[in-house]
Amino acid sequence: MQIRECREADVALLQEHMPSPGAACDHASRFLRHREGETTLLVAWRDGLPVGSCDVIWEGCQAPEVRAVHPDCSEISGLGLWPETLRTQGVGTALIQAAEGLVLARGRVKVGVGVEKNNPRTQDLYKRLGYRDSTPYLDCGSYEDSAGLIHRVADACTFMVKLLQPAEAAQQP
Repeated sequence: MQIRECREADVALLQEHMPSPGAACDHASRFLRHREGETTLLVAWRDGLPVGSCDVIWEGCQAPEVRAVHPDCSEISGLGLWPETLRTQGVGTALIQAAEGLVLARGRVKVGVGVEKNNPRTQDLYKRLGYRDSTPYLDCGSYEDSAGLIHRVADACTFMVKLLQPAEAAQQP
């Protein structure tokens, strides 16, 4: 497996093999934020196909209650694997570790993730990787479905934080 930053030519492959829900291509908007430097979009590849991705949001979580407690904390967001049969095979862990390496390379020592409260499996993964519960918040957003309808969503989440050690950078893939 290889993990690298997304390239413009990768967006169509991401959409083909890891389709975005709804009408808009989420991968294209994620790549635009990556190209503008707001985020770094990482993609995991196996046998020439994308099998996972995540974003490092350099300015961190936008929820006011999280920013009040962690104003200097980058966020790993949008972790996704496809097909789902790849879960528990180390792809997500490898993406998280690669993202942590990028955070360290920028001289930052704190990174966080937002996890839905009704997702204990993902919470357990992050806890195994050294993340600790920090701040409850409501993750609010919207999306457009394939019929063009806008849906507003609000998910109860916990922001989990990890303090990175510079020695960990040598262990990153």
